[in-house]
Amino acid sequence: MPSDRQRVRRVRRHVVPAWWRDAKLGIFVHWTPASVAAFAPVDVEIGELMARHDPHAMAWSPYAEWYENSLRFPESPAARHHAEVWGGRPYREFAADWEAGLAGWDPDEWAARFAATGARYVVLVTKHHDGYCLWPTDVPNPHVPGFHSSRDVVGELAEAVRRVGLRFGVYYSGGLDWTFEDHPIGTFSDLLAAQPRGDYIDYAEAHVRELVERYRPSVLWNDISWPAPAARLATMLEAYYRAVPDGVVNDRFMPWSPAWELGRTRPARRLLDRMAARSAAADKGIVPPKPPMFDVRTPEYTVFDSVQPTPWECVRGIDRSFGHNEASREELFLGRAELVWSLADIVAKGGNLLLNVGPRGVDATIAEAQTRRLDWLAAFTDSVGGALFATRPWVQPTGVGGDGIEVRYTARDTAVFALVRRAEGAASARKKAGEAEEVGVRLSEVDATPTTRVTGLDGGVLRFDADSSGVTVWLGGPLSTEEPIAVVLHDVRARPSA
Repeated sequence: MPSDRQRVRRVRRHVVPAWWRDAKLGIFVHWTPASVAAFAPVDVEIGELMARHDPHAMAWSPYAEWYENSLRFPESPAARHHAEVWGGRPYREFAADWEAGLAGWDPDEWAARFAATGARYVVLVTKHHDGYCLWPTDVPNPHVPGFHSSRDVVGELAEAVRRVGLRFGVYYSGGLDWTFEDHPIGTFSDLLAAQPRGDYIDYAEAHVRELVERYRPSVLWNDISWPAPAARLATMLEAYYRAVPDGVVNDRFMPWSPAWELGRTRPARRLLDRMAARSAAADKGIVPPKPPMFDVRTPEYTVFDSVQPTPWECVRGIDRSFGHNEASREELFLGRAELVWSLADIVAKGGNLLLNVGPRGVDATIAEAQTRRLDWLAAFTDSVGGALFATRPWVQPTGVGGDGIEVRYTARDTAVFALVRRAEGAASARKKAGEAEEVGVRLSEVDATPTTRVTGLDGGVLRFDADSSGVTVWLGGPLSTEEPIAVVLHDVRARPSA
């Protein structure tokens, strides 16, 4: 029998499969009973909120899927909204409305739309913190019997996305379940008090084993933490890798440790909250701590500044929430330029973008503000996907092309791709004068060789000049601030660092 340490080491040796590294774009789906209420305040982004030294910060969470927790703070915007709109209706009654909304759900339509974006995988929230399961589980909830969908939403979506050639993954909230522990969460340290143990350990583990056995997910995406110690967690993850050898595990399986009990003391809680606030301010979002076992990192509403030694994906919503929020305004959603450039930037740094869609709870549709942005992604990846998918970071991931031009680099085999755009607010003198322009993009990170060629993705030859300070590629028309274009650099070298 392997020792506990041997079991953990064996799990840590798992290699991230090539399909995930090649994917670059995935779709996350948060769709819970909270999406019936569909409300969260929109005044502040999650990173800024977490950076505040406020003992009740999460009462103002912009995440609509945290609605039930927000209701536990009587002065929160969600509590006031609930009283005005829903009166004294218990949160868990929204589950019946959510399931009634499934009558018109078309998982094949969703799958086709997701595939059109260029995404290679879909991750569905199967159980969020409210404890509601989106599949007819055989694992009974001892506190809220029958708190699950009678329709196999997980299975139907898995089949639909696989029919269009996408991988399917599952999200599971292992660290929180408010049917087991409803301690109000105002700050980071409250997470420790709110994490259930006892009979929840067997319950959560049985759920994950059931999800793996039934649906064979290509991604096992846990949230917050895991209630069992490392050795027991390693046994569960080993079983997952045996069932799905090319599966991927994220970095939020932080196993329970006796040290967590010390974290419940008042001095430790103050220290934890100060550290979490400093981290959120520095990271401009949420970067989970590294657990002992994981495949990929998952920064939330933030990106890394450089290429990372481990695979990673940026996870974020299309607006400030993951769950559908009726209070969200157009200006709070990602703009077209921000959305597509974010994908280019993340891919250049070796990451994936896991972009969330939050469907409505009342009728199982995706709001137009979100579908419009999925269409923007579809147009962008159709145009420049050859410079994104199945690429790796180049020596220099970023550059400045002169005259307000930004550059992101990717590479595949011997080809280097430069994705270039004019920065928002920047315009050349000739463009301001309304003249047709030939744009010279200065790639000071690149050295030419005797066999260098420069083409578009369609193979058309582009004129370039090369000297000791780099390569200038000449484009036949103006650059857009809305969407970058891609040029292909054949047989080039990276210029030596200064």
